[in-house]
Amino acid sequence: MKRGLRIAALVLIVAALTILTVAYRTATADPVIREAHLSILPPGERPLHVLLLSDIHVAGPDMPPERLAHLVTIANAQRPDLVLIAGDFVSDKRTATRLYAFDPATRPLAALRPRLGVVAVLGNHDHWRSTRQAHVALAKAGVRLLDNQAIRVGPLVIGGLDDAFTRRANLPATIAAMDRVGGLPILLSHSPDPFPAVPASVPLMLAGHTHCGQIRLPIVGAVATMSAYGDRYACGIVREGDKTLIVGAGLGTSLLPLRLGAVPDMWLVTLAPRRASPRGPAAL
Repeated sequence: MKRGLRIAALVLIVAALTILTVAYRTATADPVIREAHLSILPPGERPLHVLLLSDIHVAGPDMPPERLAHLVTIANAQRPDLVLIAGDFVSDKRTATRLYAFDPATRPLAALRPRLGVVAVLGNHDHWRSTRQAHVALAKAGVRLLDNQAIRVGPLVIGGLDDAFTRRANLPATIAAMDRVGGLPILLSHSPDPFPAVPASVPLMLAGHTHCGQIRLPIVGAVATMSAYGDRYACGIVREGDKTLIVGAGLGTSLLPLRLGAVPDMWLVTLAPRRASPRGPAAL
């Protein structure tokens, strides 16, 4: 009887160690490059390649600045015209072997080389650490940070919605800013939760925050998505009416340096021109 219990305990220990090893290797693996194609640009415009990064969460052991520098090399290899970063640059998880200040954590982002620049919003962990330090460090890294503001980038107007999770988002102000600037509206948000309130005039919203669940178990699914909508906006492409939402799984981790069933990713979104209608106005 005792021998049987010892064998069972040993099997459980080996199984647990195996799962932890797989989960850590998944968390530190190179990201999957996911692709989406949307024909929303005005006719005659050249296609644009927009790369979405999110949830970098710089901290040891899984995301030291050296790993972020490697991920920047992968990002540049996609040859994006524009890089959008949906927040959570740093981590404050208690399981971290080392935490980093904003300056060393974001310094590798200075090596990003998109033709039209890098635009970002902050996430909840950034605000919890230091909003001011985030602004200073990202400016040094050449990242344009938006908080309920908008900026014109080529034919696009990028609206940067501040973090909804910490109740800093002001969607009406952001939409009004986008209308003033003009251009094809693209909304960048840390959390996907504001999506239902986004007007139909904004055809595309990009977000992160959910990590696609980070830990997704068989049958059970995601342990948590940190979204008020559960799995509805937890991951990937969601289309509702004339609007499209793309939610990235992110690059780093929260709470634990582990991932199961939700690999790190980047989204390369190709924006193509709408087809011109033979009867005059542009048509989707």
